[in-house]
Amino acid sequence: MSGAWSWLKERAVVIYGAIAIAYMLVPIAIIAAFSFNDPEGKFNFTWQGFTFEHWTNAFGIDELNGALSNSIQLAALATVGATLLGTLIALALVRYQFAGRRATNLLIVIPMATPEVVIGASLLSMFVFVGVGTGFGTLLVAHIMFSISFVVVVVRSRLIGFDRALEEAAADLGASPFTVFRTVTLPLLAPGLIAAALLAFVLSLDDFVISAFNSGQTATFPIFIFGASQRGIPVEVNVLATILFLLSVAGMIFVIWQQRRAERMASAQPRSS
Repeated sequence: MSGAWSWLKERAVVIYGAIAIAYMLVPIAIIAAFSFNDPEGKFNFTWQGFTFEHWTNAFGIDELNGALSNSIQLAALATVGATLLGTLIALALVRYQFAGRRATNLLIVIPMATPEVVIGASLLSMFVFVGVGTGFGTLLVAHIMFSISFVVVVVRSRLIGFDRALEEAAADLGASPFTVFRTVTLPLLAPGLIAAALLAFVLSLDDFVISAFNSGQTATFPIFIFGASQRGIPVEVNVLATILFLLSVAGMIFVIWQQRRAERMASAQPRSS
């Protein structure tokens, strides 16, 4: 008994981590499994048979395709905007001293801690006050706004551990500021930028609450699913959700590879003659 207890104590953290991961992945596995279901009615809640039919016709619903297309376009544009603005803000916060720097650090965190329903309602009130009609444009502004904070946090953490001596060495060797940024700064920041961009993309693609307030007549993928849930979610939704999950996993693997590559580049030392 004591041997089993010792074994359990030594591996408690690993067991806890495995349970936590299973807790998060089991619902996703169920969604993937039910993408092969063959329900007789509109509701895909009980297993009734196995079929590949819905995978071969994953894009057979025009309304679903339109909502997914809107979400992908919105996420792509929001990612570009949030990554550019967030990176510039992170550079300013880490490398420069200016009036209001501490207040800016606080303001960056506030959107991450504020409930989405508050942000969505506040943005809608602002758009109504200035007389702007809700639609794709207001969705883009809203998604860039709440994604910037996450980009700043990720890029800033990368900048804090950045070795400025590498930039100084390149400048001492005659490189111009732009050349230093292109050949030294940007490659070493690339893992952080990619991670921030992917995070912004996923947050935008997944958002429902803020989008519901500011979408107008524009339907996104989460909004379509919410509307369809009241009359029966098509199995094709499970198929597309599974595809999006697999793409996200591939993106995470790519980010991890980039981070390890950057760590090897940063730790590389010139060989002594």
